[in-house]
Amino acid sequence: MSTHHTSSRPTLPVAGEDHARLTIDLSALADNWRAMARRSGAARTAAVLKADAYGIGLEPAAKTFHHAGARDFFVATPAEGAALRSVLPDVRIYVLSGMWAGSERLFFEFDLVPVIVSEEQLVVFMAAIADGGELPCILHVDTGMNRLGLRVEDALALASDTSRPASFAPLMLLSHLACGDDPGHPLNRQQLQRFRSVVTAFDDIDATLANSAGIFLGEDYHFTLTRPGIALYGGAAVNDVPNPMKPVVTAEARILQVREAKAGESVSYGASQVFTRDTRIAVAAIGYADGYMRSLSGSGVPLRKANIPGASGVLHGRTVPLIGRVTMDLTHFDVTDLPAGSVRAGDFIEVFGRHMPIQDVALAGGTIDYELLTSLGRRYERRYEAVKK
Repeated sequence: MSTHHTSSRPTLPVAGEDHARLTIDLSALADNWRAMARRSGAARTAAVLKADAYGIGLEPAAKTFHHAGARDFFVATPAEGAALRSVLPDVRIYVLSGMWAGSERLFFEFDLVPVIVSEEQLVVFMAAIADGGELPCILHVDTGMNRLGLRVEDALALASDTSRPASFAPLMLLSHLACGDDPGHPLNRQQLQRFRSVVTAFDDIDATLANSAGIFLGEDYHFTLTRPGIALYGGAAVNDVPNPMKPVVTAEARILQVREAKAGESVSYGASQVFTRDTRIAVAAIGYADGYMRSLSGSGVPLRKANIPGASGVLHGRTVPLIGRVTMDLTHFDVTDLPAGSVRAGDFIEVFGRHMPIQDVALAGGTIDYELLTSLGRRYERRYEAVKK
């Protein structure tokens, strides 16, 4: 069963155009959240909805997670939080970028919880609640990533500061693992120990440390709330191990033309690939304007010295290699080894999804599955497969 949802993302494809399409499996999305909730043990499990729910659409993703049981949600900006509030009026929404001067109104109006990330934001928040305004917050502590958050020593000083206003009572502490995707990295344990010291100083306050990768590190990292992101959307959270998550997004592109090229001829810009045999080419309606990045061309990209073969697609159940350079709107695949006549204009090739793991495609492009998902362009026709009853 499939259904269409509206989303915050503008809809550009015209009915019947269908050059490139995304199929989003909401049952897999719900199952992935439940799987991460089970792995989180006694901790509550949130859902991260940054960047239009990692590119798949805020509204359908939020409703799916909520139906599965999620009641805590993380977004990046107050604007994302306001959009989410219109979808889910009864949940707690945390804004990871925090509160800055001029944004205070959004937090009160849409009942958003700022994640305070700096001394400067702490001043802004204190001023916002000074006039009796009631608003909870989370305090972000940097335990080793050097990105956002108060330094551990400053957080400890704040915990012991008896002059701080009684109205300032963070409901939770937050930190973020720099190397959670590498279970053996020593920084994981170091960050855990530093975070524990701050949690203890705040009288064992609620705390959240584990992202998707952190959940896989085990119970020590779970605290009272986990906040999975990429794993919910089918991405690989831990390096060099089989990905246990169900694929959520399948991206396909229409074949616009099947053409023959002779040995010695080349394909696409720069003539970077010269054929050593007569070759049948399928030209697909997808390119870097759709988030199918030019780097997926592999070693055919100028300045890229590594001998990387580039990505592949799946067509009629067979894996076919990408050839030449990915262009703005078009990508070429070698279908010579498929039976003659089996590939026709109008067929669809899967570029990642159920049969072509997204992490493998990302690796071929020298990037990560996060980037592929959040770079999805606006030209796809989106099809949402409803949660199975």
